[in-house]
Amino acid sequence: MDKIKVAILGSTGSIGTQTLDVIEKHSELFEVELLTANNSAELLIEQAIKFQPNNVVICNHDKYKEVSEALFNQPIKVFSGINSVCDLVKGDNVDIVVAAMVGFSGLKPTLAALNAGKNIALANKETLVAAGSIVKEAALKNNCAILPVDSEHSAIFQAIQGERSNIEKILLTASGGPFLNSSIEEIRNASLKEALNHPRWKMGAKVTIDSASMMNKGLEMIEAKWLFDISPDKIEIVVHPESIIHSMVQFEDGSVMAQLSNPDMRLPIQYALSYPYRLPLNTKRLDFSKIGALHFQSPDFQKFPALRIAYESIKKGGNIPCAMNSANEVAVQALRDGKIAFWQIPLLIERCLEKCHFIQNPTLDDIYSTDFEAKKISQELVKNLYKW
Repeated sequence: MDKIKVAILGSTGSIGTQTLDVIEKHSELFEVELLTANNSAELLIEQAIKFQPNNVVICNHDKYKEVSEALFNQPIKVFSGINSVCDLVKGDNVDIVVAAMVGFSGLKPTLAALNAGKNIALANKETLVAAGSIVKEAALKNNCAILPVDSEHSAIFQAIQGERSNIEKILLTASGGPFLNSSIEEIRNASLKEALNHPRWKMGAKVTIDSASMMNKGLEMIEAKWLFDISPDKIEIVVHPESIIHSMVQFEDGSVMAQLSNPDMRLPIQYALSYPYRLPLNTKRLDFSKIGALHFQSPDFQKFPALRIAYESIKKGGNIPCAMNSANEVAVQALRDGKIAFWQIPLLIERCLEKCHFIQNPTLDDIYSTDFEAKKISQELVKNLYKW
């Protein structure tokens, strides 16, 4: 049997590096065809030398010389720029694309891959948040599978396998992040360091900050709406601090199916690559006698207004979820740059949405225009903080 050839978009990030770990453990089944990174040239070079893909892309043109010179004596072709990524994912030698780029930047190559008939292992939730209807249409038109990599969506996907009854409700679990037990006043005074201190998961800075604000759960709610064709009012967010149950599905007869495991992103990554089969994985096994108890509670929408904003955005629909996502990207970067406080993230997003033009049925061009407009508005808001 031929090996499955994998393109990893964002190979130097958390999901990308763990995907390579899975591939290394099952090298008899998978091989790397394409690796891409935005800025992490040094790690990309190391990965390329180790895994020997046919192609490598460094999206930052300024780092092309560094990568190309380091790989000069390797049988690897080196390219730069996002357009190169889009061209290479279309190749006949790509079987599945792991979309692990962070943020809105993942939309263009994901659509390029779908339009070329490639299956997607989707770790970039922003792609469906910004352009869910367009992405789903491309997948259906080209008979492509979108296999979820986020642990919560993978859990839902696993829970519905073999089921022939209608979903009554999705129970989307959330760890609650570092501020679960903090007061509103404590959150108002929270530092960047505290926002980056997630109690359960080791993730990149953007995703970790989104988890702290619980915007990540808002994005995941919208992603679940598109992945599983379900109304947002049938998606209930449940805070589960232990992160043992990764999400649940309730069916028409009241039965609830759940997927449980210790937190380890390699599991959903591997399942997306090997679906519909399961492969051995050296994860830490659950010991229920030591777990003792699992806890659940409703999220506090007052402490975490990003959740409310996400539900309001998908209810309004059109280009608003895209604008929300773009404003959030600017807000998170502004926090990392020391330009705003953590508690101002949802406030900036709301101010941006008040100013953005609404488009009920956006085209792909409209989505790109919305991203540009929302980011420009948000950047102006950061510059004029005192006027909020």
